[in-house]
Amino acid sequence: MEGRPESERRRTTDIQDPTPRRGLQLVSGDGYSGWESVYRDNVGWVYGLMFSKVGNRADAEDLTAEVFMAALRPLRMSAGVAEVRAYLRATARTVLAGYWRTRMGREITTIVDDIADDPADEPTENAIAVTRARALLDRLPDRYRRILELRFLQGLSVRDSATDLGVSVANAKVLQHRALQMAAQFSEGGAR
Repeated sequence: MEGRPESERRRTTDIQDPTPRRGLQLVSGDGYSGWESVYRDNVGWVYGLMFSKVGNRADAEDLTAEVFMAALRPLRMSAGVAEVRAYLRATARTVLAGYWRTRMGREITTIVDDIADDPADEPTENAIAVTRARALLDRLPDRYRRILELRFLQGLSVRDSATDLGVSVANAKVLQHRALQMAAQFSEGGAR
């Protein structure tokens, strides 16, 4: 459209389809036919993103509308689908930053560039690590297991852990040291 004269561009944009269309529309890989197709094709993931970041429906709806309103003027209709989505993602990042800045006084938004189509069913690394840690702790004697749970899972100090176990601080340190040594042996597969 850039090579056409202004009068020709105006004529093609003034023509409107007399039959209103509802439902799903096919979007070609080249680009969108108009703002309605941009909105229909992207509103779902933009809303989902906003809802996942703010956690409530009302704010997510407001922020989704804000993203599309902010993108309305600068976005070119000649842009491809991937470019439009990248621009909407960047606009969403900016809108969320403004939202959190007004709410919390600082920006705390991160949006990954790759949005997965379907959530992965594979266990996360954290879930695997928790399972391994629990299995390892279950193999330890009760006092060793308990000192490690108090210190590392509950985040208690050595003094508080000693009080909870009914031992001296020095004894708690010895228990922790021995428990860590035994856990390391179990972890390496060299349990005695």
